[in-house]
Amino acid sequence: MASEDLLINYLPIIVFIAIAVGMSVAMIILSFMVGKQKPDANKNAAYECGFDAFDDARNRFDVRFYLVAILFIIFDLEIAFLFPWAISLGAIGMFGFWSMMLFLAILTVGFIYEWNKGALEWE
Repeated sequence: MASEDLLINYLPIIVFIAIAVGMSVAMIILSFMVGKQKPDANKNAAYECGFDAFDDARNRFDVRFYLVAILFIIFDLEIAFLFPWAISLGAIGMFGFWSMMLFLAILTVGFIYEWNKGALEWE
């Protein structure tokens, strides 16, 4: 009796998952049936990366791609730390304020170092 009640409580979730899976499969199948599958020169051209779309996969990437990715991750994490810090600033007091200022200073020094080294210059 208890297991039947448990299953009845989970029935809406199971129905929701079934509908989501069914709609996803239907959309994928419809996109293959309706969509045009004839690639032309523009579709196969290099886009933002600058490399040919169907070239050898073992080509070396320029280090600057990785530097930009690392910069993005650093500043994305900075924002992830700044929002909770700003919300709880009243509770953490001056210690929390100066801790965040030290964190931001370290990030700023790293950014200035990378800028001075020319890592952000694109040829």
